[in-house]
Amino acid sequence: METSLNDSKAWVMTVTGPFSSAGRSQGGQPRLPTPPTGWPIGSYETYEEAQRAVDYLADNDFAVQDVTIVGVDLMLVERVIGRLSWGKVLGTGAVSGAWFGLFVGLLLGMFGSEGVGYAPILVGLLSGVLFGLVFAAISYASTRGRRDFSSASQLVAGRYDVLCQPRNAEQGRDLLAKLAMRSPGSVS
Repeated sequence: METSLNDSKAWVMTVTGPFSSAGRSQGGQPRLPTPPTGWPIGSYETYEEAQRAVDYLADNDFAVQDVTIVGVDLMLVERVIGRLSWGKVLGTGAVSGAWFGLFVGLLLGMFGSEGVGYAPILVGLLSGVLFGLVFAAISYASTRGRRDFSSASQLVAGRYDVLCQPRNAEQGRDLLAKLAMRSPGSVS
């Protein structure tokens, strides 16, 4: 993550990730959510294929700062991981509480007046386990059996379009056509 101070003295955070635009010049970036602009130069079934196309453009010295990958037909996909039970919930709560308690105990032990000892670490660990158990039990009990499973959610698109600003769209389309001819199964 990088932070910068803009003209109005407010902190702006840029998160670098597969869907971020970190590395682009911030001068032309909209400050509010806006629809993407540009001409379509390729369309792909998976994000990996769209990312590969943009990487190909970059490898061929194309002005990739004019390119945008747009997920179309967005879906929220929730994949069920497993069934929850009191044993799993309490076990997970105890383990997460233990890690936090161990961290707090280590800090107390390092910065305590008696030097590094085992008592603060043991107290932190036991307190963490206790609080982890209590909070996990309260959280699970509050669902009243309406959600007896764990899951992971993910935002996915039905297709991924690669857009380019008009000044370079024709060149980008030509390069992606060469990529499509090289690799069977690509959509462009």
